[in-house]
Amino acid sequence: MYAIVRSGGKQYQVASGDQVRVEKIDGKIGDTIELDDVLMIVDGEQVTVGQPVVENAKVVATISEQGKNKKIKVFKKKRRKGYRLMKGHRQAYTALKVTAITA
Repeated sequence: MYAIVRSGGKQYQVASGDQVRVEKIDGKIGDTIELDDVLMIVDGEQVTVGQPVVENAKVVATISEQGKNKKIKVFKKKRRKGYRLMKGHRQAYTALKVTAITA
């Protein structure tokens, strides 16, 4: 059994026991959260697709980690003008451990 969940503007395929990194969600390590934006649930041969979300469906997960990804360097330059700009960005993430999928 797995589900397609929307979090932070992105979609993730999750199953019970999976660990997935999503955009930053407020909470402490060990907190339990419920993801209500369940777009699809697949249980063997039975497929339930939401319009746009599945009614009364949720994915229960616990926060296992809060952190930042590797640094991405952004470099801008205009030739012959002496313009150079270097920036860095580290995107915050939350690692979730999926415990249950309910339909």
